[in-house]
Amino acid sequence: MTLAIGAKPTATLPGPDDFPAAGPAPGPAAVVLGPAAPAPAVLAGVGTAVAGAPYTQQDLLDLFAITDPKVRSVFANSAIGRRYLTVPVSPDGRTHDEPQGALLRKHKAVAVDMGARAVRAALADAGLSLADVDYLCCVTSTGFLTPGLSALLIRELGLDPGCHRVDVVGMGCNAGLNALNGTANWAKSNPGRVAVMVCAEACSAAYVMDSTMRTAVVNSLFGDGAAAVAVVAPAVGAPADTPAGPVAVAAGPRVLGFASRIITDAFDAMRYDWDDDQHRFSFFLDPDIPYVVGANAGIVIDRLLGRAGLRRRDIGHWLVHSGGKKVIDAVRVNLALTRHDVRHTIGVLRDYGNVSSGSFLFSYQRLVREGVVAPGDLGVLMTMGPGSTIETALVQW
Repeated sequence: MTLAIGAKPTATLPGPDDFPAAGPAPGPAAVVLGPAAPAPAVLAGVGTAVAGAPYTQQDLLDLFAITDPKVRSVFANSAIGRRYLTVPVSPDGRTHDEPQGALLRKHKAVAVDMGARAVRAALADAGLSLADVDYLCCVTSTGFLTPGLSALLIRELGLDPGCHRVDVVGMGCNAGLNALNGTANWAKSNPGRVAVMVCAEACSAAYVMDSTMRTAVVNSLFGDGAAAVAVVAPAVGAPADTPAGPVAVAAGPRVLGFASRIITDAFDAMRYDWDDDQHRFSFFLDPDIPYVVGANAGIVIDRLLGRAGLRRRDIGHWLVHSGGKKVIDAVRVNLALTRHDVRHTIGVLRDYGNVSSGSFLFSYQRLVREGVVAPGDLGVLMTMGPGSTIETALVQW
């Protein structure tokens, strides 16, 4: 939820050869729904978008004239190759400070632009049109808007003014799964109707430049990005050639359940609040947050899987929020995952930085495009954010 302003990594960034092929994928697990249970919602299409220009970490160090060796080291060890950011650059290659009012205006413009492009891409991926959308859920934590982003996107996209809508604001990087929970349940309660969830995070509209390590860590991570997913639950007896029919919804995974955990002992470890000295909002990340998240990851994962009678070894695909190198490593170690298991998470961090609430959908899109998923495969989606909170979802293709 903040701008990432960085330095060119000195360590070698991971590439395709760093991810050895996985062993045989686990066979389809027996996840059985009761005979009277409504059909689960299906992730029918996904789309992503970025804004601004691509910057390497070194580009940003030069642009913002960052010379402190400790700050430069934070950027260099971020495992980020580039990020997309919307920053003012004058003809002479310099930037300037932006007051809070300018940042809020930037958030509105960038979030609407990226969000609209991500929604269009998700619908195209699902073979749907803007006219099909009956429900819109918008997620953002990098600025404040009234009317909300949902109203602005309905106008921008020309959606039906009677479209049901909701805005999820201020929950942070975990919010994509919080919103997907509500969106999937709306779709399940309204079979045959199309719901869309979009996360639009203009992280370059939420930053502070000073000499503290607090801002250095934040500014080394985040990028501008949006991601959307179209969600449909099949209607009973729907013809095969309709959006709610078996042809359109068969390709994506069914959403089987969610599990959440708030780590109350680390309530202030991630927060976005007002900085009196800087006269703007500022994001804070406690240095110990990777270890806190890692230590609690197994608790919520086992709860999620236990409800379905599953174990960790039944999961073939892991899509974890790209929260930062240390966060990814802590989750991977505590869940006994391989680097191959989190290859898309690592790749998204490398290519986009942390794009906040939509990060997990960037990874999901990469998995879909990889073409390795087989019918019956199980997957876990996992996000982390302020609270401190871990959110998870179980899906099956």
